[in-house]
This record gives sequence, structure tokens and C-alpha cells, in this order.
Amino acid sequence: MAGGIDLTPHYVIDEDARYFHAYLKSVCDKFNHDFYHRFKTWADDYFFIKHRNETRGIGGIFYDRLTANDDLTWEAIFEFSKTLGRSFIPIYTELVKRNRDKEFTEQQQLWQYQRRSRYTEFNLVYDAGTKFGLETNGRIESILMSLPPTAKWVYNYHPEAGSEEEKTLSLLKKGINWA
Repeated sequence: MAGGIDLTPHYVIDEDARYFHAYLKSVCDKFNHDFYHRFKTWADDYFFIKHRNETRGIGGIFYDRLTANDDLTWEAIFEFSKTLGRSFIPIYTELVKRNRDKEFTEQQQLWQYQRRSRYTEFNLVYDAGTKFGLETNGRIESILMSLPPTAKWVYNYHPEAGSEEEKTLSLLKKGINWA
């Protein structure tokens, strides 16, 4: 069994990142206290853009081919996966509520397009689901509709020192302890 949830904000807001990861940790801890660390590490590794040396976002949890063993039954794995799936709406509803009325500038929108380019790069180069769909003659439009409608690549972009963009880039790393 496989599953997961991750977050790819254009600007990393510490309180939102901590809320997101704390919620995921609480879901994991209901089933196994090792899940959060194990699956967060898996997400950090999976959602890593090697050619940029940065993560796609702030991570989350990810698991693939999770199997039953002496400590974990198929029923427990299924219940965990359902509980995790049910966490999407409350998590994302809260994050949207916190941020939906914020104003943004044209410069911030350009940054949003740049961050969307990283999402696109990840999906086209590394994402197993996208690669599987393309390699098995899936419906191309259905496979690619997860890509952002607008993205921009800025050659050799360097954020202004001390800016929110620089802060965000500094937080797109593996192994950050958000919980």
C-alpha cells in the first residue's frame, strides 16, 4: 500500500509548516510512533529535486509498498491510510483560511511562477506517477493536468539578501524538524 501528503508553498510560513507537520505527526502517532519520522524522511528523499539541490516544498509524509508484518496488520495499514486521507480537508482548509485574504504584489506573483517551475521540474523529471502514466500510454492530458497552469524559469535567479524568497529557499532542505 502507498500514500502520502506533502505541502509545496510558494512562501514558507513557519507557523503553517509547523501546523502541517504537527497534524501529520498526530495522525502517524495514533498508529505507530515510528511512522512520522520514517515517512517524513521518505518524503524528504522522494520530493527532492536533485539537479537543484532543494526539496519541492516543505515535505510531509510518504510511503510506498508498505506491507504487513508482525507489528503491522493489513487492517492497520488500511486504517492508517484512510485516516491520513481524511486529514487532507481539515489541514488544507485551515491553511487556506489562514492565508486566503492576504494581498500579494506583482513581484510575489513572479516568485509564485518561479516556484511553480520547480513543481513542474519535479513532476516531469522525478515523479513516479507521472513517469508511469507517460510510459504506459496513459491519457496525456489527465497525467499532465496536475502541472501548474503558469510557470516561469528565471535564468540564474538569486533572491535578494534578507528577503522572504531567500528565507523560503533556505527552508527547502531535507531533514528540517517541523514537528
